[in-house]
Amino acid sequence: MSRNDPIADALANIKNHESVSKKECIIRPASKLIGEILKVMQKEGYIGPYEYVDDGREGLYKIKLKGNINECKAIKPRYAVTKNEFERYEKRYLPAKNVGIIIVSTSRGIMTHKEAKIEGIGGRLIAYVY
Repeated sequence: MSRNDPIADALANIKNHESVSKKECIIRPASKLIGEILKVMQKEGYIGPYEYVDDGREGLYKIKLKGNINECKAIKPRYAVTKNEFERYEKRYLPAKNVGIIIVSTSRGIMTHKEAKIEGIGGRLIAYVY
């Protein structure tokens, strides 16, 4: 583990477990941001239920995998995006129109690029999943 980008590590971990058809994946260290990203991924149907486990150290997340992920990666650098620029990044990171999500950190919390468009707000790109 590189340990300098916990989000990239977490997503790579999920992707690796998915690619060998594992049913469960453990992510550590746990952080609020990773928790929010997992919440969005779960709501969009990419992962099953997950739970936070306090192991007395940094904490960890146990995630049930569904086998729905082809690719999930952190976006580096974390581009700042206005509400009108999402299209450009959809073309860059997602394979086709209406396939996959870009996870965005906004002033109203972590959400998908679709929700951010509807709310009419920009933010910072964190990751993409399809």
